[in-house]
Amino acid sequence: MRNLLALVLILCLVAILGCENSNNLSEIGEVVVYTAVDQNYAEIVLAKFTADTGIIVRPVFDVEASKTTGLINRLIAEKDNPTADVFWNNEISQTLLLEKEGILSSYVSPSAEDIPENYKDAEGYWTAFGGRARCFIINTELVAEENYPRKLTDIFSDKYQADKVTMARPLFGTTLTQASALYAYWGEETAKEFFNDIVNHGISIVEGNSVTKDLVAEGRMHWGLTDTDDAIVAIEAGYPVTVVIPDQEAGGMGTLVIPNSVGVIKGAPNEEEAKAFIDWLLLPEQEKFLIEIQWTQVAVRDVGADSLIPIDNLITMPVTFDDIFEGLQRAENDLRDLFLN
Repeated sequence: MRNLLALVLILCLVAILGCENSNNLSEIGEVVVYTAVDQNYAEIVLAKFTADTGIIVRPVFDVEASKTTGLINRLIAEKDNPTADVFWNNEISQTLLLEKEGILSSYVSPSAEDIPENYKDAEGYWTAFGGRARCFIINTELVAEENYPRKLTDIFSDKYQADKVTMARPLFGTTLTQASALYAYWGEETAKEFFNDIVNHGISIVEGNSVTKDLVAEGRMHWGLTDTDDAIVAIEAGYPVTVVIPDQEAGGMGTLVIPNSVGVIKGAPNEEEAKAFIDWLLLPEQEKFLIEIQWTQVAVRDVGADSLIPIDNLITMPVTFDDIFEGLQRAENDLRDLFLN
């Protein structure tokens, strides 16, 4: 389904680009989008935007190894002479950093009117939308259903062989964001003790959520902690895996949802096109489309789409994005000492 959509959209884009040869280029709008969204998904969405609006997108993608920080550093370096118009992020904490650094411009999109207030900056510097949830991916041939982990702290259960349970090193990406959320929810001492126990318990630490997904899907690990979008890749590929959203019992702490976020770059060379892109991206039908192509699994409003991973009445961690951001550096410093030494 995703490949078919990509083909149709790319053909539409080629047709539009072909028109450039017969039109004055100055009459064709363009927008430069820096994005940390996985390139295979972003290209589908950007092609659809061009097909819908005729505005040409000049994308700049991140490099997986940089875990978004490469784009952030580039935007900060370009602060006085920006080349980007829009930053479309695959998470929220680094977007908050750009706000604090004065990189973003205030813009309240009319398309965001029905997005809940806790997913929008009060002054319009960023808007969050469709997201992914932290989850367990479980190999169903190696773990019986009655033994599926249900809570984050089950990682220490005697039911599991510690070195067959895996997670990404919590120093970057959504794993670090979750760590910072735990600092906010549990408090610094309890969170530090949790991660210290992970090291002492012998949990297998790997270099990314996609690695976790691959190891569990291939049966080299029994289960692991990852994001729903990575887990869906394994499900779609036909591997014997399932997903459990942790801490969903009554009164449980819930799981972390990591939304996409988007903002206009201050001093954007193509400001009107930037606003047009954001207006388009924040429409309910685009949030639905993100779920249909399986980039996101959790909508922030009712858009009438079902994910391959059923997520109903989701219990989320009661921490704010500001709480997560404020604790991010402290968590990273603590965990760097723990996971690199």
